[in-house]
Amino acid sequence: MGAKPKPRTIVIVALPGVQLLDVAGPLDVFAEANVQAGYPAYALFVAGAEPGPIRSSSGVRLMPDRIVDRDFQEPIDTLLVAGCPNAAEVPTDGSVVDWLRRRTSRTRRFGSVCSGAFFLAAAGLLDGRRVTTHWAVADTLARKFPSVTVDKDAIYVIDGKLRTAAGVTAGLDLALALVEEDLGRDTAMRVASQLVMFFKRPGGQMQFTRGGEAVPAGRAALQELQRWVAANPGLDHSVASLATRMELSSRHFARLFRAEVGVTPATWVEEARVNAARRLLEFGNEAPKQVALHCGFADADTLRRAFHRHVGVTPAEYRKRFARITEVPRRER
Repeated sequence: MGAKPKPRTIVIVALPGVQLLDVAGPLDVFAEANVQAGYPAYALFVAGAEPGPIRSSSGVRLMPDRIVDRDFQEPIDTLLVAGCPNAAEVPTDGSVVDWLRRRTSRTRRFGSVCSGAFFLAAAGLLDGRRVTTHWAVADTLARKFPSVTVDKDAIYVIDGKLRTAAGVTAGLDLALALVEEDLGRDTAMRVASQLVMFFKRPGGQMQFTRGGEAVPAGRAALQELQRWVAANPGLDHSVASLATRMELSSRHFARLFRAEVGVTPATWVEEARVNAARRLLEFGNEAPKQVALHCGFADADTLRRAFHRHVGVTPAEYRKRFARITEVPRRER
């Protein structure tokens, strides 16, 4: 038998307030890959910004193996930054950001989990790249760093040597994808089986968003109209009918709506109807045909296509994952 390859060094940067699963999830995937491969394919390290324990968001303290900017002499194969609160306010001249600028140029690949993407963006490492992050901060990342293309539905994104994952558990999906890159599909599938996780998770992260309803925007009269649409999704909400309700011409209404709300009336109405369908699928037992009717879709197939566009899965898949569990009544003795 030939000599086993040297372990790849995996470093996860963890900062104060980090979510433990952003760190522990990927590390467990890599550790299990060592077991399934039958040799130490990975050497795993947690890096902190300064000496001493790192207090996580749950209050549990994590002791780093190394300190950035002073303890790493050996090459780093894969460098990941875990998310933490206030990552959106990270200064572009911070010590961690400066270290990332220097070290990522010497790594085979680098990336982030959740809001860790803000540290890479602050370092200028995401310019011109396609990335993802947690859906709740995706718009903030895109607004703060306009040169970055943010895919807020993706579970993880691969762009050259860059790897980015959405929120929290998506770090496991990304780590598994890295194992597949390094050790092959069979090993990655055994890891997924042992950790009881999807080998390839179905759908994107938009199925997990909890926006509740399309948010009204624009002048007061337009916001009132949007609230009425959201409360009555099954009615006729064509441009002509909405313009009549506003006592405007169709052309003027459509132009005004897009200018103040940012999308066309049809796009906003479809989003409001999909959100109404989500609620019915979560809390009701109606068939898709009835859900479509109550939410203003022509038929179940039209609902399915619109739902998949906005949520990333079909209504049936969504109900299977998110329907409320009905409590079974206890039998009296």
